[in-house]
Amino acid sequence: MRKSVIAGNWKMFKLVSDAVNTALALKPLVTNVNHCEIAIAPPYTSIKPVADRLEGSNIKVGAQNISTEIKHGPHTGEVCGDMIKDAGATYVIVGHSERRSMYGETDAIVNKKIRAALYFNLTPIVCIGEKLEERDAGNAQAVVTSQLERSLTELTASDLVRIIAAYEPVWAIGTGRTATPDQAQQMHVFIRQWLSSTFDKSTADSLRILYGGSVKPENISDLMRQPDIDGALVGGASLEAESFARIVDYDR
Repeated sequence: MRKSVIAGNWKMFKLVSDAVNTALALKPLVTNVNHCEIAIAPPYTSIKPVADRLEGSNIKVGAQNISTEIKHGPHTGEVCGDMIKDAGATYVIVGHSERRSMYGETDAIVNKKIRAALYFNLTPIVCIGEKLEERDAGNAQAVVTSQLERSLTELTASDLVRIIAAYEPVWAIGTGRTATPDQAQQMHVFIRQWLSSTFDKSTADSLRILYGGSVKPENISDLMRQPDIDGALVGGASLEAESFARIVDYDR
Protein backbone atom coordinates (compact mmCIF):
# COMPACT_ATOMS: atom_id res chain seq x y z
CA MET A 1 0.00 0.00 0.00
CA ARG A 2 1.50 3.29 -1.11
CA LYS A 3 1.16 6.05 1.49
CA SER A 4 0.12 9.36 -0.04
CA VAL A 5 2.33 12.44 0.11
CA ILE A 6 1.04 16.01 0.07
CA ALA A 7 3.93 18.44 -0.42
CA GLY A 8 3.80 22.23 -0.59
CA ASN A 9 6.26 24.12 -2.77
CA TRP A 10 6.52 27.69 -1.50
CA LYS A 11 8.76 28.76 -4.39
CA MET A 12 10.28 32.26 -4.00
CA PHE A 13 7.76 33.49 -1.46
CA LYS A 14 7.90 34.32 2.26
CA LEU A 15 10.52 36.02 4.38
CA VAL A 16 11.73 34.03 7.38
CA SER A 17 9.09 35.44 9.73
CA ASP A 18 6.30 34.76 7.22
CA ALA A 19 7.51 31.20 6.67
CA VAL A 20 7.70 30.49 10.39
CA ASN A 21 4.25 31.96 11.02
CA THR A 22 2.71 29.90 8.21
CA ALA A 23 4.35 26.72 9.48
CA LEU A 24 3.16 27.39 13.04
CA ALA A 25 -0.37 28.10 11.77
CA LEU A 26 -0.38 24.87 9.75
CA LYS A 27 0.88 22.65 12.57
CA PRO A 28 -2.30 22.47 14.71
CA LEU A 29 -4.53 22.20 11.64
CA VAL A 30 -2.99 18.89 10.56
CA THR A 31 -1.85 17.45 13.86
CA ASN A 32 -4.29 14.54 13.67
CA VAL A 33 -3.59 13.67 10.04
CA ASN A 34 -2.09 10.20 9.59
CA HIS A 35 -3.41 9.10 6.18
CA CYS A 36 -0.61 10.87 4.30
CA GLU A 37 2.87 12.27 4.68
CA ILE A 38 3.00 16.07 4.82
CA ALA A 39 5.91 18.20 3.64
CA ILE A 40 6.55 21.86 2.93
CA ALA A 41 9.45 23.29 0.94
CA PRO A 42 10.24 26.88 1.96
CA PRO A 43 13.04 28.96 0.45
CA TYR A 44 16.56 28.02 1.55
CA THR A 45 16.67 30.93 4.00
CA SER A 46 13.73 29.53 5.98
CA ILE A 47 14.50 25.80 6.04
CA LYS A 48 16.32 25.85 9.39
CA PRO A 49 13.91 28.05 11.38
CA VAL A 50 10.87 26.25 9.95
CA ALA A 51 12.36 22.79 10.60
CA ASP A 52 13.23 23.77 14.17
CA ARG A 53 9.66 24.80 14.91
CA LEU A 54 8.20 21.71 13.29
CA GLU A 55 10.50 19.26 15.05
CA GLY A 56 8.51 16.38 16.49
CA SER A 57 5.45 17.16 14.39
CA ASN A 58 3.98 15.23 11.45
CA ILE A 59 5.14 17.90 8.98
CA LYS A 60 8.44 17.32 7.21
CA VAL A 61 10.54 19.97 5.50
CA GLY A 62 12.07 19.95 2.04
CA ALA A 63 14.28 22.10 -0.15
CA GLN A 64 13.33 23.36 -3.58
CA ASN A 65 16.65 22.58 -5.23
CA ILE A 66 20.04 20.96 -4.62
CA SER A 67 23.52 21.23 -6.03
CA THR A 68 24.82 18.54 -8.36
CA GLU A 69 28.02 18.58 -6.29
CA ILE A 70 28.54 16.23 -3.35
CA LYS A 71 31.74 17.86 -2.06
CA HIS A 72 32.13 21.33 -0.67
CA GLY A 73 34.10 23.67 -2.88
CA PRO A 74 34.15 26.86 -4.95
CA HIS A 75 30.56 26.71 -6.22
CA THR A 76 29.23 30.18 -5.53
CA GLY A 77 25.48 30.25 -4.99
CA GLU A 78 25.10 26.48 -4.75
CA VAL A 79 23.85 24.56 -1.71
CA CYS A 80 25.18 21.05 -1.09
CA GLY A 81 22.91 18.23 -0.01
CA ASP A 82 24.51 17.83 3.41
CA MET A 83 23.87 21.53 4.06
CA ILE A 84 20.20 20.99 3.22
CA LYS A 85 20.06 17.97 5.50
CA ASP A 86 21.92 19.81 8.27
CA ALA A 87 19.28 22.56 8.12
CA GLY A 88 16.56 20.00 8.82
CA ALA A 89 15.21 19.00 5.41
CA THR A 90 14.45 15.43 4.41
CA TYR A 91 12.96 16.02 0.94
CA VAL A 92 14.22 17.96 -2.06
CA ILE A 93 12.35 18.96 -5.21
CA VAL A 94 14.35 18.14 -8.33
CA GLY A 95 13.72 19.14 -11.94
CA HIS A 96 10.73 21.41 -11.43
CA SER A 97 9.57 22.86 -14.74
CA GLU A 98 10.52 26.35 -13.61
CA ARG A 99 14.09 25.17 -13.04
CA ARG A 100 14.06 23.54 -16.46
CA SER A 101 12.51 26.43 -18.40
CA MET A 102 13.93 29.46 -16.56
CA TYR A 103 17.35 28.19 -15.53
CA GLY A 104 18.24 25.74 -18.26
CA GLU A 105 18.25 22.55 -16.23
CA THR A 106 18.52 19.56 -18.53
CA ASP A 107 17.59 15.96 -17.84
CA ALA A 108 21.32 15.26 -17.39
CA ILE A 109 21.49 17.88 -14.63
CA VAL A 110 18.34 16.47 -13.06
CA ASN A 111 19.98 13.04 -13.05
CA LYS A 112 23.03 14.42 -11.22
CA LYS A 113 20.78 16.14 -8.67
CA ILE A 114 18.84 12.95 -8.04
CA ARG A 115 22.12 11.16 -7.41
CA ALA A 116 23.28 13.94 -5.07
CA ALA A 117 20.02 13.77 -3.10
CA LEU A 118 20.28 10.01 -2.75
CA TYR A 119 23.95 10.28 -1.74
CA PHE A 120 22.88 12.39 1.25
CA ASN A 121 19.83 10.23 2.02
CA LEU A 122 17.42 12.96 1.01
CA THR A 123 14.20 11.95 -0.75
CA PRO A 124 14.07 13.58 -4.20
CA ILE A 125 10.68 14.56 -5.59
CA VAL A 126 11.47 14.30 -9.29
CA CYS A 127 9.29 16.45 -11.56
CA ILE A 128 8.36 15.58 -15.12
CA GLY A 129 5.71 16.87 -17.49
CA GLU A 130 4.93 18.18 -20.94
CA LYS A 131 4.21 21.68 -22.27
CA LEU A 132 0.84 22.61 -23.78
CA GLU A 133 2.10 22.57 -27.36
CA GLU A 134 3.61 19.13 -26.80
CA ARG A 135 0.31 17.77 -25.49
CA ASP A 136 -1.69 19.41 -28.27
CA ALA A 137 0.67 17.84 -30.82
CA GLY A 138 0.03 14.40 -29.31
CA ASN A 139 3.57 14.12 -27.96
CA ALA A 140 2.87 14.14 -24.22
CA GLN A 141 3.86 10.52 -23.65
CA ALA A 142 6.96 10.81 -25.82
CA VAL A 143 8.12 13.88 -23.88
CA VAL A 144 7.54 12.22 -20.52
CA THR A 145 9.29 9.05 -21.71
CA SER A 146 12.33 11.07 -22.76
CA GLN A 147 12.44 12.88 -19.42
CA LEU A 148 12.19 9.59 -17.53
CA GLU A 149 14.83 7.85 -19.62
CA ARG A 150 17.35 10.64 -19.25
CA SER A 151 16.59 11.72 -15.69
CA LEU A 152 16.71 8.18 -14.31
CA THR A 153 19.57 6.88 -16.43
CA GLU A 154 21.87 4.38 -14.69
CA LEU A 155 19.75 4.39 -11.54
CA THR A 156 18.87 1.01 -10.08
CA ALA A 157 15.63 -0.40 -8.72
CA SER A 158 17.01 0.08 -5.21
CA ASP A 159 17.58 3.76 -6.07
CA LEU A 160 14.07 4.10 -7.44
CA VAL A 161 12.37 2.97 -4.25
CA ARG A 162 13.96 5.99 -2.54
CA ILE A 163 12.47 8.43 -5.05
CA ILE A 164 9.09 10.13 -5.38
CA ALA A 165 7.94 11.15 -8.86
CA ALA A 166 5.71 14.13 -9.58
CA TYR A 167 3.82 14.47 -12.86
CA GLU A 168 3.38 18.19 -13.46
CA PRO A 169 1.91 19.12 -16.84
CA VAL A 170 3.59 22.45 -17.47
CA TRP A 171 0.40 23.86 -18.98
CA ALA A 172 -1.36 23.40 -15.62
CA ILE A 173 1.20 25.02 -13.31
CA GLY A 174 0.02 28.36 -11.96
CA THR A 175 -2.48 28.76 -14.77
CA GLY A 176 -5.63 27.75 -12.93
CA ARG A 177 -6.06 25.08 -15.59
CA THR A 178 -5.83 21.59 -14.11
CA ALA A 179 -5.53 18.27 -15.85
CA THR A 180 -8.78 16.41 -15.39
CA PRO A 181 -8.61 13.47 -12.99
CA ASP A 182 -8.86 11.16 -16.01
CA GLN A 183 -6.02 12.94 -17.85
CA ALA A 184 -3.82 12.79 -14.76
CA GLN A 185 -4.65 9.15 -14.11
CA GLN A 186 -3.87 8.17 -17.70
CA MET A 187 -0.41 9.72 -17.50
CA HIS A 188 0.26 8.23 -14.07
CA VAL A 189 -0.63 4.79 -15.44
CA PHE A 190 1.67 5.39 -18.41
CA ILE A 191 4.55 6.40 -16.10
CA ARG A 192 4.03 3.36 -13.91
CA GLN A 193 3.96 1.07 -16.95
CA TRP A 194 7.20 2.59 -18.24
CA LEU A 195 8.82 2.09 -14.84
CA SER A 196 7.59 -1.50 -14.75
CA SER A 197 9.11 -2.31 -18.13
CA THR A 198 12.35 -0.43 -17.39
CA PHE A 199 12.87 -1.68 -13.83
CA ASP A 200 10.34 -4.22 -12.59
CA LYS A 201 6.66 -4.37 -11.68
CA SER A 202 7.21 -4.58 -7.93
CA THR A 203 9.37 -1.46 -7.94
CA ALA A 204 6.95 0.41 -10.20
CA ASP A 205 4.00 -0.54 -8.02
CA SER A 206 5.75 0.74 -4.90
CA LEU A 207 6.84 4.11 -6.35
CA ARG A 208 4.67 7.05 -5.35
CA ILE A 209 3.66 9.37 -8.18
CA LEU A 210 2.27 12.77 -7.21
CA TYR A 211 0.22 15.11 -9.36
CA GLY A 212 1.09 18.80 -9.54
CA GLY A 213 -0.54 21.65 -11.42
CA SER A 214 -3.07 24.09 -9.93
CA VAL A 215 -4.04 21.70 -7.13
CA LYS A 216 -6.65 23.33 -4.90
CA PRO A 217 -8.95 22.31 -2.03
CA GLU A 218 -11.75 22.11 -4.59
CA ASN A 219 -10.12 19.48 -6.84
CA ILE A 220 -7.84 17.45 -4.55
CA SER A 221 -10.44 14.84 -3.61
CA ASP A 222 -11.33 14.02 -7.22
CA LEU A 223 -7.65 13.69 -8.06
CA MET A 224 -6.90 11.51 -5.06
CA ARG A 225 -9.70 9.10 -5.94
CA GLN A 226 -7.66 7.98 -8.95
CA PRO A 227 -5.87 4.73 -8.16
CA ASP A 228 -2.45 5.74 -9.50
CA ILE A 229 -2.32 9.25 -8.02
CA ASP A 230 -0.44 9.02 -4.75
CA GLY A 231 -0.53 12.61 -3.61
CA ALA A 232 0.09 16.15 -4.77
CA LEU A 233 2.85 18.69 -5.19
CA VAL A 234 1.04 21.93 -4.40
CA GLY A 235 2.16 25.41 -5.39
CA GLY A 236 0.12 28.53 -4.73
CA ALA A 237 -2.51 26.84 -2.60
CA SER A 238 0.17 25.77 -0.12
CA LEU A 239 1.12 29.33 0.76
CA GLU A 240 -1.80 29.76 3.16
CA ALA A 241 -2.02 27.40 6.11
CA GLU A 242 -5.79 26.94 6.00
CA SER A 243 -5.87 26.27 2.26
CA PHE A 244 -3.05 23.75 2.46
CA ALA A 245 -4.60 22.04 5.48
CA ARG A 246 -7.82 21.54 3.52
CA ILE A 247 -5.81 19.88 0.74
CA VAL A 248 -3.97 17.66 3.21
CA ASP A 249 -7.24 16.61 4.85
CA TYR A 250 -8.99 15.77 1.57
CA ASP A 251 -12.18 13.70 1.49
CA ARG A 252 -11.34 10.03 1.22
